[in-house]
Amino acid sequence: MTKPAIALVQGDAAGIGAELMAKLLSIDEVVQAANIVIFGDRRVFEQGCEVADLSPVVRLCSGLDDTDFDAGLPNLLDVECIDPATVKPATVSAANGAAVLRVFGLALDACKAGALDGLCFMPFNKAALHAGGMDVEDESRWARRHIDHPSRTSEFNVIDGMWNARVTSHIPLREVADALSVDEIVASIELAQRTLRDAGFEPPRIAVAALNPHAGDNGNIGREEIEIIAPAVEEARRQGFACDGPFPSDTLYIKVRDGEYDCAVSMYHDQGQIAIKLLGFHMGVSVHGGFPFPMTTPAHGTAFDIVGQNRANVEPSRRAFMMAAQMAKSRMRA
Repeated sequence: MTKPAIALVQGDAAGIGAELMAKLLSIDEVVQAANIVIFGDRRVFEQGCEVADLSPVVRLCSGLDDTDFDAGLPNLLDVECIDPATVKPATVSAANGAAVLRVFGLALDACKAGALDGLCFMPFNKAALHAGGMDVEDESRWARRHIDHPSRTSEFNVIDGMWNARVTSHIPLREVADALSVDEIVASIELAQRTLRDAGFEPPRIAVAALNPHAGDNGNIGREEIEIIAPAVEEARRQGFACDGPFPSDTLYIKVRDGEYDCAVSMYHDQGQIAIKLLGFHMGVSVHGGFPFPMTTPAHGTAFDIVGQNRANVEPSRRAFMMAAQMAKSRMRA
């Protein structure tokens, strides 16, 4: 089968992204899994190679029409977006954020046009992105607007086969209850099923979290479970989705860990993030589901505390890249 073509996008230049790219492209499994186009500044990439003390071989190209994979080498599309000599390590910078948005936008454009089959990006820094011009809550919303994608999208976190989806994401905790509705929860369940099927689950088994302690205790600790979440689960089941709930979140993730379910649908960001990351932070992958192409990233951040020390663990990046390639292959077979 033809290899998928995957964009590998430079992360924030003040973080560990360039080091991770050097390590990632030194793994034969990764290089063999896809035709890779690196979107980034060559100078930043070379600095990352110096930090990692590695010399992965890449082919420079001037654009997507200049790529050549006959030699089996990743192609580096050199975008002069940030001079590493101007970058202060471990520091939030508008210039760094603007550089990320530039290369990310180019990769998104290539995927939207069908020139590439998927995208994996190295860690971004949200504060830098906002300073650099991102005027929405996160990079997923920015990407959705950038490619004018009308459908629902959401971030999934994955640890060793355990998936977590969200109904709400980067909003204040005090706004969560008001943001819940039957339609929003059903849409989240539908997106979870679609995304997991791309990842090879057939059919995926989905567990839906409660919002309140003890799943509301029959209305004594809140009525969201009775009035919103349980009706949403019932409606999703009526539509043919394999889902159950609402389950108290303090026991729900044990069910996912033990294999009773493939995915949990949480009501808010930290409800799932804390559980999933505790189960395996150094294996975590974030999947941005709902886009017309697979998009992944390691679940950790820019790790300013270890920048330049050659301590960055490449395993989450490897898993993120391999998942993007796997999901792209699944879509190519469909």
